[in-house]
Parts: sequence; C-alpha cells; structure tokens
Amino acid sequence: MPEDLRDPDPETDLARARVDVVLPCLDEAAALPGVLARMPAGYRAIVVDNGSTDGSADVARAHGAVVVTEPRRGFGAAAHAGLLAATAPVVAFCDADGSLDPAELPLVADPVLADDADLVLGRRRTEGRGAWPVHARAANLALAARLRRRTGVPLHDLGPLRAARREALVGLGLVDRRSGYPLEVFLRAAAAGWRVREVDVSYRPRVGRSKVTGTVLGTARAVQDMSRLMREVS
Repeated sequence: MPEDLRDPDPETDLARARVDVVLPCLDEAAALPGVLARMPAGYRAIVVDNGSTDGSADVARAHGAVVVTEPRRGFGAAAHAGLLAATAPVVAFCDADGSLDPAELPLVADPVLADDADLVLGRRRTEGRGAWPVHARAANLALAARLRRRTGVPLHDLGPLRAARREALVGLGLVDRRSGYPLEVFLRAAAAGWRVREVDVSYRPRVGRSKVTGTVLGTARAVQDMSRLMREVS
C-alpha cells in the first residue's frame, strides 16, 4: 500500500497492537461507530475505504481507526489492501456492517496467537430475524459441503470473521480481488496444510443493505467468482 494512501495516526501505538483488524468498507457510515466502539483492547481497526460516498472514511477516523484508501472496487481488493497495511503479527478480518460483534474477535484470534491454529474461521450463529437471507445461507451450505469433500477440512461456514498470521497470509500469494478472496484464503491454506479451526460467532442483521448477500444477483456473482476459484486453485 503506497504510504500516501494511508492516514497516519500519531495516537496509535503500533507496537502495542496484538491484532490488526481489517474492515473492508463501502458506505458503512451508519454502522461504523457501533462497530469501532466494540473493538477489544489490543486490537487495532484498519478501515479500508473502497469508494464510499457517505463519509465512511471520516467517521472511521473520528472513531479512532486507521483508514486506508483502496480505489479498486472489490471486496478482495479492500481486504488485501488492509492486509498489506497491517503491521501486527496476527490479522483478523471483520465486516464493517454491524452484523458481527468485534467483541468476539478474540474467539478467532486467540488460537492463532497461542499457536494452536493457523487459520480460524467464525461459524455464524444467527441472532435476530433477517440476519442471513435464505438464498445466501443455501449458497454457503452448498459451498461448505464442496469444500469438505475437496479438502477434508470439517468446514461448515466460509464466514467473514477470521484470523491468521500476517506473514503467512501474505505468503499465500493471494490474487483474487473480488468476492472470492475469502475462499482463496481457505483453499490455499488447506493446500498448504494449515491447521484450520472453526468457532461459533454471533451473526445479527446488518445495518443497511448488503452489497452481496442482500440480493440474489449479488449472491449469484459471488457464486460465480467462487466457482472460478474452485477450478483455478489446486
């Protein structure tokens, strides 16, 4: 990430951040205050603005987050920009829409910090009506079944809350910059023999409308991206 795209924060002690939390962001100004307020101690929020027009970047700065600008549209582009901007030994990824509780980040990060796992994924347990649309849940279940058969990893949910060591993630050579990014992380990690663990996390209705799973078209595009990766990543 070019240095001029990052907003330095002189109040942030980078050496004390045990975990950097990457939050890809596209028009999440309404959700960010609540999300950032629940960030655990020792966890540094890196909000990656992916072309917001609602002032998300300013809201993130006002609530203490480091802001990275990624002009290339796509979830993977934003997620990877945050990974490259991170400096903590462990990096976690979390949605910025309020559907996930940042207070639960230690559930995915602690096993990595303790060297008990290389990649920890949050298995979503819904709380509240409408948290997970039926079409998106069905697509996720089908994908998880395919991944279990392919990798032998007992995966049930390719969820958005996850954590791994930064250097190891960078070393995977990730290339997807769209909605297939989380899948590529899992496929390459499994192929490399990583210890993958799944833990239960809360999943609530998001603030605002999802750009992907909130619509059938968005879900279809995500499935298309992931099907391509299933063919390409060996």
